[in-house]
Amino acid sequence: MYSETAIPMTSARSGPLKGRVRAPGDKSISHRALILAALAVGRTRISGLLEGEDVLNTAKVLRLLGATVERVGEGVWHVDGVGVSGFAQPRDTLDFGNSGTGCRLMIGAVAGCPITATFDGDASLRKRPMQRVLDPLVRMGARAVMMADGGRLPLTLAGARDPIPIVYEPPAASAQLKSAALLAGLGAPGATTVIEKEATRDHTERMMRHFGADISVEVVGHGRRITLQGQPELVPADIKVPADPSSAAFALVGALLVPGSEIIFEGVMTNPLRAGLLQTLKEMGASIETLAQNSDGGEDTADLRVRTSTLRGVEVPPERAPAMIDEYPILAVAAAFAEGVTTMRGLKELRIKESDRLTATADMLRVNGVEVEVVGDDLIVHGKGRAPGGGLVATHMDHRLAMSALVMGLAADKPVTADDTSFIATSFPTFAPMMRGLGASFK
Repeated sequence: MYSETAIPMTSARSGPLKGRVRAPGDKSISHRALILAALAVGRTRISGLLEGEDVLNTAKVLRLLGATVERVGEGVWHVDGVGVSGFAQPRDTLDFGNSGTGCRLMIGAVAGCPITATFDGDASLRKRPMQRVLDPLVRMGARAVMMADGGRLPLTLAGARDPIPIVYEPPAASAQLKSAALLAGLGAPGATTVIEKEATRDHTERMMRHFGADISVEVVGHGRRITLQGQPELVPADIKVPADPSSAAFALVGALLVPGSEIIFEGVMTNPLRAGLLQTLKEMGASIETLAQNSDGGEDTADLRVRTSTLRGVEVPPERAPAMIDEYPILAVAAAFAEGVTTMRGLKELRIKESDRLTATADMLRVNGVEVEVVGDDLIVHGKGRAPGGGLVATHMDHRLAMSALVMGLAADKPVTADDTSFIATSFPTFAPMMRGLGASFK
């Protein structure tokens, strides 16, 4: 599938990748910073905000809902919030473009307000399921007035006039499902509780606490019990958005694969619930050195030095998936260049991303001469220490597939072409110039 303005791009074997870079602000943090600042009373200053299309669409939506959201410098934004349950009735459709994260989080935020809003997105987002996000919100008093077949966008949602606190056990390990329920719970009196069987990224909990919410987290086995006391008055709380580990992952894997490379990454978020890729790459033999540690916006960060490494195949357990769900395509590229078999288990959630990311990742490797299997929800890559390359990768409007394919071409025997790179702008608009600045051959 191509966009109407497809931008093909080809990468070829490069000289060493070298330099010192800071990846763009974390996308998950950027969405949440805007939303929670809009639900606070007063002005919040956000610096380091990711200015990709996905996050900018969230900013536009918040303006339609009555918040004042202004860009005052590069990556620096001021948000004057309207308070919990204070969103105004929007005059227009809330259009999220390609952003599943922004849409699902905002469905939760609107569900706790006494307004009616229509949610929509591009052709890719219209294919992604929304029904399971709605299920707990309906229990809290919201209702879907209109929805496309199959529980998909466009969706008209009537928020709850008197939200009901609930105890919710998400059917899958998903930070978006958890966060939507918690955002709706801000408007409900009493305690809203989310019980996770497996812990997922906890940015929403950390940031709610940063803005003054009363929220507690209890570790229960591999999961967590999160309890939010509703109807708080959130207070303005400035945020410095840390560098996105999911964006840093592309240059990081490139440095591991391209001979003679050495890159220092500044201020990368190292939240344990997002560190699955770093853990896996280290198990594969990657040279990743921590130079300094700090804290940004309530999140742990580190400067990392990454050097070319000889990688070996490993088994990645299913319980690690929530900590690296967005990084499997680029991990698959690393696995292609490793020696031996890498088995990535429990990847069911990849089937409902921007594309069927599990199948598309296997196709990306296969078209470039790498032996790969999909068995159930497992991805099995037979690494030979090299990749023939030479393939045209169908990216299916998926930014992470496009970037992964281009990184593969930097170390493959023959150039690799991504059929469309226009969607990279949704999450990482500076990807190509940053990679070229490090020495990558893109054209």
